[in-house]
Amino acid sequence: MIRIRCGSSRRMLSLALPTVWGATAITYKLVCPFAQQDGLGARIVTSAVFFAVGTGLVLHVRRTFMRELRIARKVAGAAQSVLLRPLPQRIDGLRVAAAQLSADRGAVVGGDLYEVIATEHGVRVVMGDVRGHGIAAIGTVAAVLGSFREAVHDEAELGSVLRKLERALDRHLSEESHSQAGEEFVTVLLLEIGGDGEMRAFNCGHPAPYLLSGGRADVLTVDEPLPPLGPFPLPAELSAEDCGQLLPGDALLLHTDGVEDARDAHGRFFPLPAVLAEAVRTQPVSPQAVLGAVFSRLLRHTGGSPADDVAVLVLRNDRGHLPRQQEELPIAHQVT
Repeated sequence: MIRIRCGSSRRMLSLALPTVWGATAITYKLVCPFAQQDGLGARIVTSAVFFAVGTGLVLHVRRTFMRELRIARKVAGAAQSVLLRPLPQRIDGLRVAAAQLSADRGAVVGGDLYEVIATEHGVRVVMGDVRGHGIAAIGTVAAVLGSFREAVHDEAELGSVLRKLERALDRHLSEESHSQAGEEFVTVLLLEIGGDGEMRAFNCGHPAPYLLSGGRADVLTVDEPLPPLGPFPLPAELSAEDCGQLLPGDALLLHTDGVEDARDAHGRFFPLPAVLAEAVRTQPVSPQAVLGAVFSRLLRHTGGSPADDVAVLVLRNDRGHLPRQQEELPIAHQVT
């Protein structure tokens, strides 16, 4: 009740000030004898009064708008921190590092999504990119991540997990009644890492990950990629593709297209392969070091202002090297 009254008082005060200023200007024009005169001096004074009132109104509206914008960003940031929650540093023997950066200046939200969850079927990973970015993409991110977090535990087959993501996205677009629903889509990379490091994946129009092994950074391609979720239905039969093994000490980097599509002032694309090749020279590969190298070079390349949302996730297989540990302190997951 107190909060409601305080909010109402602020709104009333916000409306009262422009009303008083406007009433003052009108009263001056109608009542003040000097304002009725046609002389040059009188007209200059009258113009000055109305200019001062107009300037005050503009400044007041600007302050009100900026205050509301800060509140909206704070609320959106809180929502994003719940959706794109910090990941543990270790998940079932895998060391994890991840971060995201929104293209909207001053925002902490974006259209990129990622999650890593240990299940009885293996460690399951999703990396996705919603069409568009910023606050408008939060609803779609929530639909996809919510479905993933439930399906990875319930579905033994990775293809069934992907099917659940498709249905969740379809429901979301239908409920939101998008005017351009046919143009909405989400690129998704869905990955499963077994206890022996065997990797299986579905790639729905998403950039291929990089395998960081033996001081090299190689693209891990899928022979038969699927279209992004949204515009076209998935095939009736889904079979995950084998992607080899993530051996102890090897790492995997997943990213959204905002990384390799980033351009500098001369229009040159960000050289991710070269940056990774330099980052993996030091052995063993450190996920945090790789993450830091990518983001620092990316921000330098774009002058601190990437044109699209950016998300990067690095997983290193520590099984056989270190004791398995399911939970540790969460890592920072937003770049500011």
